[in-house]
Amino acid sequence: MSKRITVYTTNNCAYCLMVKKYLASKGHDYDEVNVELNPDRRQEVIDISGARTVPVTVITDDNGQRQVAVGPNYGLIASALA
Repeated sequence: MSKRITVYTTNNCAYCLMVKKYLASKGHDYDEVNVELNPDRRQEVIDISGARTVPVTVITDDNGQRQVAVGPNYGLIASALA
């Protein structure tokens, strides 16, 4: 089963960089949405996560089920990708 990963970020977010490095170190491809460069997508992050902060990592499976990790929550990210 394949999973789609989207990471919502900003330009100077150290935690965002950490999450991206974590995913890369595990060999996972992901789509990045920088909400500073795409301000029209900022509300999308809030709607998905309830958070006004980044990173927000969304892992969506083939059935459309998604798990959302706010911040550098590596345990939840790993669990969602297993």
